[in-house]
Amino acid sequence: MNGRHDAPAAPRVQPLYDTNVPTPSHSEYAQTLVAGVTNGTLCTVARKPAGHPYGSFVTFAMDGASPIFLISHLAEHTRNLLRDPRASFLVTEGGEGDPLARGRVTLVGECAKLEGPAEQQARGAYLATHPSAEAYIDWRDFSLWALGVQSARYIGGFGRMSWVDEAQWGSASPNPLMGVRAGIIAHMNDDHADAMECMCRAFTRADDFSQVTMTDIDQYGFDMEVLTADGPRPIRIGFDRHATNANEARVQLVALTRKARRAIGD
Repeated sequence: MNGRHDAPAAPRVQPLYDTNVPTPSHSEYAQTLVAGVTNGTLCTVARKPAGHPYGSFVTFAMDGASPIFLISHLAEHTRNLLRDPRASFLVTEGGEGDPLARGRVTLVGECAKLEGPAEQQARGAYLATHPSAEAYIDWRDFSLWALGVQSARYIGGFGRMSWVDEAQWGSASPNPLMGVRAGIIAHMNDDHADAMECMCRAFTRADDFSQVTMTDIDQYGFDMEVLTADGPRPIRIGFDRHATNANEARVQLVALTRKARRAIGD
């Protein structure tokens, strides 16, 4: 015997909801995060000292699946790209609290200077996101570049992470409710806590909690957090049909609330 005593494994906490409820893929989560941010850290291969990673703060816009950068020929990152097109781009989710608990995405690939029709398309996408760039986008020392994403590393907070390949990244789309998400969440939390409590009791194993809060919503369903004696616990409930706009989300929420009230005899 070696005298070693391994500690017993901590018991796994059973989720309060059906984990088979439809949920966005990591590629969809990553696309949504990137679509909601307009700046990040562009990492290129440095000329001086040669071969080292060189990070710089840049603004960007999305043109399809590609981040678009408007960068000066005088910038060090542009000079690096002219020598070696390999790059990565880090985008982080804003918010308060522990930054490591928030999402981030690192896009990896090669950058290319845009010309012709591709440049004109990217110009429109960039100005739609950064209208103030109209003042200098046509200066001779500025050019539009695109990062061709070959893979992406998605981290959605503690314990939720994966690599997303080129095909998955290119075929995914951001959450169609991202523009109205904040309003729906605020409305549900301010005016319909009773409906969410009813859905928790009807559709999940959450029956002993003191508070319920909606935390997110997407085309497949919505996330909540219930406060239990053991602390906050996550809840997810799926829609019967995908919701691609605010009205479709409202219809689904109303239908689920009615279904829940019938189920518990409320």
